[in-house]
This record gives sequence, structure tokens and C-alpha cells, in this order.
Amino acid sequence: MDEFDVVVVGAGPTGENLAERAHAGGLSVAVVESELVGGECSYWACMPSKALLRPAAALADARRLAGAREAVTGPLDAEAVLRRRDEFTSHWKDDGQVAWMDGAGLVLVRGHGRLDGPKRVAVRTPDGGRRVLTARHAVAVCTGTRAALPGLPGLDEVRPWTSREATSSERVPPRLAVIGGGVVACEMATAWRALGSEVVQLVRGSRLLPRMEPFAGESVAESLRASGIDLRFGTSVTGARRDGQVTLTLDDGGTVTCDEVLFATGRRPATDDLGLDTVGLAPGRSIEVDSTGLAAGVPGEWLYAAGDVNGRALLTHQGKYQGRIFGTVIADRAAGRPLDTAAWGRSVATADERAVPQVVFTDPEVAAVGPTLEEATREGRRVRAVDYEIGDVSGASLYADGYQGRARAVVDLDRETLLGVTFVGPGVAELLHSATIAVTAEVPISRLWHAVPSYPTISEIWLRLLETYRG
Repeated sequence: MDEFDVVVVGAGPTGENLAERAHAGGLSVAVVESELVGGECSYWACMPSKALLRPAAALADARRLAGAREAVTGPLDAEAVLRRRDEFTSHWKDDGQVAWMDGAGLVLVRGHGRLDGPKRVAVRTPDGGRRVLTARHAVAVCTGTRAALPGLPGLDEVRPWTSREATSSERVPPRLAVIGGGVVACEMATAWRALGSEVVQLVRGSRLLPRMEPFAGESVAESLRASGIDLRFGTSVTGARRDGQVTLTLDDGGTVTCDEVLFATGRRPATDDLGLDTVGLAPGRSIEVDSTGLAAGVPGEWLYAAGDVNGRALLTHQGKYQGRIFGTVIADRAAGRPLDTAAWGRSVATADERAVPQVVFTDPEVAAVGPTLEEATREGRRVRAVDYEIGDVSGASLYADGYQGRARAVVDLDRETLLGVTFVGPGVAELLHSATIAVTAEVPISRLWHAVPSYPTISEIWLRLLETYRG
């Protein structure tokens, strides 16, 4: 009874999608999970963070409109926001996810799973027992990543927040220090400031969102400061202690005092206690895979890794995308069906390399897909950046009084297609999928002229970008 066609380690969104696709291909699948079915995204990342951020965005939008701003008579109701957040996490219970898994024909095995040699997973069950699962065809590792904390003196005693505590806190800290300048740091600084915390954000580098277009980080920095956040660049924390309150020591000799401190300083693959050494791989590292999901350095075409754990694209939607593709690959290989490994074929995760979309739910929102101008230039491509002020589009001026935003398209001049697109501004998240389709499908600019945007919507920015490119 402990032999299956496929054993999946990790029941987050990636593992769920991979398992479902493998099962849809005719295979029996067991899924091993040591925490909550649904994973990080459902309980400590995407869903709770966006539930915290959405009320702040709605309030900000109301305050941008004459007639609506006069009706806004107070701040957010923090308790109501936290209650709504709790509903979106199902109060940290996974009954609904387990019911879905049962309905999908998947077998859930509770416990901590470790590789135990080729095609074997040893599970330490909640009651302290040991159960060994064997796979006829494949084992897929979908364990994601964990927050990476720096080795600072006194940090353990401080009990710092990571993204988990930042998205699940039951109270609003009066004073919050946020360490970092990436997506988690900017989103959580936005959310907790809107809920009433006094926030100081300390960034070691010189800009926010360093992997995106520079103007994106500049716009977010301006907004964070306008909201009252004390944003400091070129600042590192060298020590920390808690004595009723938290005191952070900075590299310039100064200190910051707060009630809680969030370290949003990166992620590391959750592979430390995964048994990678039993199959010749190094624990604690990402599992390198090819575009079909097969782990490099492991003979026999049986070990796969999908989602954040392989380091290809650390985003929930990309992990789900990989899960869908790699699960189908596993089923096809098991049935002896040929794979389609050409670029954009059904058996390869090409989008990981060419068209990764991402939204940062700050105010303003940042939405981007594909390489930045700097990245495309570094790759040796002959490109041109086309910029336009979104606020000059009629739909944007209707959306908000004094709308400010910016759009950039990075054009491949040799092929006359879009390589990357970035939008910054209120409400731009919903523009992103059109850009993702244009980049993924490599739609010629000559054809984009025939994709007519509805008037008056913010999507008319597409026409303005094309007109600017044409000159």
C-alpha cells in the first residue's frame, strides 16, 4: 500500500498542481506534507499579505477621488482587516485543501519526508512512527524555501519576525522596523504602516526593488516616505537585543528602537533535512533541474524538483506553472509518450527564462514581465526602451485625480517584438496579463496595432506606447 507511481514531497501550490497533473495522466500519487496542505502561499505569504494590503489600496483609491475622499472619515479598522485576513487563511486550518486533495484522487501522507535513496521517501509521521514510500516512476520535491536570517549577535533572543510572523500577527505593533528593500519588505512596510504602525525601513543598498526597473523602486520609495515611513538607504544592522523593546545597532553607530523587527532579507531552499545526500546531492542548496524538471546529477530520470526549491523563478504562480508542466512530463514519460521539448512546448517551462510576471502590491503597484532594459542590454540584445506617463491616459485620469504612473516597454529592435514590460501606478496589476501574453506569444508590434484598447480605460496605455515607439 506504500508504493505509488509518484511521490510528491510538499503540498503547497506547486506540489498540488504537479500531483494533480500526474494523476490526471493516469498515475497514482502520494503527497507528503509536514505542515498545512496549501503551503506557504495559502497561510503565510500570498493570500494573507494581499488580504492585509487590499484594504489599504481601496482606501488610498477612495482618497484619490473628489467626492469619495470627502466620505472617508477615518483610518482603517485594523481589527476588521485582521479578521478578514484570518478568513483568507481559513484560520490556519487546511480542511478545505485536504478535501480538494481527496476529491482529486490524491493520497495525503502527513509527516516530514526525506529522500531515502532512489525512488524512496521515508516519512517521520506525527505520532513518531516511520513510513517508507516507494515510487514506481518519480519523486518530485516541492518543498519551497524558508526565510533566511543573518547571523547577527543576539538575534535569536530578539525573536525577529520573518514573512510568516509579518503576515500572521494578531496585533498591530506600535513600532515596526523592516530590514530589506525587496518585495516582502516593501509590501509589509506598506501594510503595517496603513494599519497604524510607526515604521522604519532599513535598506542596505541604494534602492528598492533592485531587480526591477529603477523608476519602479523610486516611485515606491517616494510613496513610502509620503505615508510617513522612515526609509533609510545604505544602512546595515550589526546587532540586536530585546529588553522589553527591541534595540537595533546600525553600522554607523546609531540605534533604532522598535517593538518588533521584520527581517525580509532573502530566502533559502528548504533542502537542509531532505536526504539529498542519499542520492548524491548537496543538502541546503537549490536542486538544479532542466527545463522538464529533472534533477541534474541524479541518474535514472526519476527525481524532479518544482517551484522555489529549484531556484528558477521564486514566485508562486511560476511554481504552479512548473507543477503543471512537470506533472504532465512525469505522466508522459511513464506512459512512453514523446515529449515536446521545443521552446514553448508542452514539456518545458520556457516562461521561467523569458516571461516571468510579477506584481508588487505596494502603493503604487508595480507590475512587470520579462527582462528590464538593463538585463536585456546585458544579454547583448539590440533594444529600445519606450516610456509613457500613464497619468496622461484618459482612463487613468478618470481612475484617480492626479494619477501618477509610468509604463515602459523594452523592444527587441531586430525582431520588432516586446521583450519586457513594466507598469507602475495605482491599479496596474490587472494590466499585466496582457503584457504577459504579448511577451510570451512574441506578438509582432505590427500586429499589436490591431489590438484596439477600449476607451476610456487605463489599457489605452498600450496605444500610447505604440505611438511613442512609432514616433
